Amino acid sequence: MTHIDLTTRPFDDHFVRHLPADPSTRPGVRQVHEAIYSLVQPTPVAAPRLLGWSDSLAAELGIARPAPDSPALLALAGNTVLPGMRPYAACYGGHQFGHWAGQLGDGRAINLGEWLTTDGKRYELQLKGAGPTPYSRRADGRAVLRSSLREFLCSEAMHHLGIPTSRALSLVASGDTVIRDMFYDGHPEAEPGAIVCRVAPSFVRFGHFEIHASRADTALVKHLADYVITTQFPELGTEFGTLGPAVYAHWFTRICQRTARLVAHWMRVGFVHGVLNTDNMSILGLTIDYGPYGWLDGYEPGWTPNTTDAEGRRYCFANQPQIAHWNLARLAQAIAPLVDDAAALDAGLAAYSETFNATHSEHLAAKLGLARLARPGHPDDSALISELFALLQRQETDYTVFFRRLADVDLSATEPARSAPLMAAYYAPINAETQHALDGWLTRYHARVLSDPSDPTTRRARMNRANPAFILRNYLAVGAIEAASRGDTGELEKLLHALQNPYTETDTYKLQCRPEWARHKAGCSALSCSS
Repeated sequence: MTHIDLTTRPFDDHFVRHLPADPSTRPGVRQVHEAIYSLVQPTPVAAPRLLGWSDSLAAELGIARPAPDSPALLALAGNTVLPGMRPYAACYGGHQFGHWAGQLGDGRAINLGEWLTTDGKRYELQLKGAGPTPYSRRADGRAVLRSSLREFLCSEAMHHLGIPTSRALSLVASGDTVIRDMFYDGHPEAEPGAIVCRVAPSFVRFGHFEIHASRADTALVKHLADYVITTQFPELGTEFGTLGPAVYAHWFTRICQRTARLVAHWMRVGFVHGVLNTDNMSILGLTIDYGPYGWLDGYEPGWTPNTTDAEGRRYCFANQPQIAHWNLARLAQAIAPLVDDAAALDAGLAAYSETFNATHSEHLAAKLGLARLARPGHPDDSALISELFALLQRQETDYTVFFRRLADVDLSATEPARSAPLMAAYYAPINAETQHALDGWLTRYHARVLSDPSDPTTRRARMNRANPAFILRNYLAVGAIEAASRGDTGELEKLLHALQNPYTETDTYKLQCRPEWARHKAGCSALSCSS
């Protein structure tokens, strides 16, 4: 694909043209009714400078890397609006930590417009940190380098892991400082500002429907649903005919299935989103809004990376499947007047559970190198799985290292040679009780492997496709943030290169447990929503 400058051809404004706008364009925070979005203009920054660029995404879009001080770079900083762009901020609401929060909206995200690729695909480009909008509440609409770099890297990391996600095209330093209280402890500090260009086919969330349903504006819920189905789920019209209750029900089922597969992928790689409010849930089943996310180091089902969630642990690793189901139930309530059939919506939620269980089972089988779990004529593998995860909790065990090194175990060897590759997964020397439990589990796992039709080479390859060798651990991101704050983007570039091949082991970032110094260092374990 030929790469062209962003300024070469005009953007499209399909979303803006086909959905109702806020009639007011006055500045200032306000409640917005009977509208899907508000037209806004990005606020220029002092000295934009390109810090990060995704060559991978740029290749898919056919966009050339912008030159310094070029109109393309200025557009990615919010300093200019290119032909065809009609920037807007979306109106949506949401349930936050289980409670209805009312109107929320794009408080610092501004959608520039839609970029059409030469093969006919349509992508929305959105700037995060581009200035205030009517939905900014008490904030300034800006973002700090710290959170922006994390989002830029993690968006791309998730994509290369094979997990549905929004993408990140660019990371631009603003040249301005932003005041943030990182720890919410009453000690705000000035931090360098930055802007991320997010990319997705659509940024519509569950909360887009919830806000209008909460105001009993069924006409607007229908208008938006029709638009999303027509543009993002066109196959439904072909399969089920004209838009009506049956199509809306099938659409909801598709959303449930996509969300189930997404969450199953999170569980596969040990990713914890950290803030699964309904306004952070994509209608397309994408991972969006990378805030206080984290990756499991030691396997701890109750771990959450979000300091705001530290007490209740609503959004901890183990709770993600049920929280996604709860959020889908809130979406079902919002679109219920369109379906007018509670049983059909219940069927969608049941499809979520069925799809998650089936996909999670497939992932677990792959992580263990098995063709499938619980094959006909064989005993259920749930006991083997339960025993494994109990084993991982007996002593602090690195989730990523354990599963990756499991492929290296020679199951026919005797101890201690058999379990030797797994010793790298323990954060302290293994004790006798854990060693005994591990030996017993490996014996039972060996017996299960012998009953599987896969040969050893196939089994190992399957495991190494399911178990990453590289994940974007928080301490790695912190190192890149600290270097970039000093003007050094070398670590950022190294990480960006490494995350493009997460299933291949390299010498750049060796497969190893989190270093001890990172256990309590700010930003390396738990994070706040401050950004």
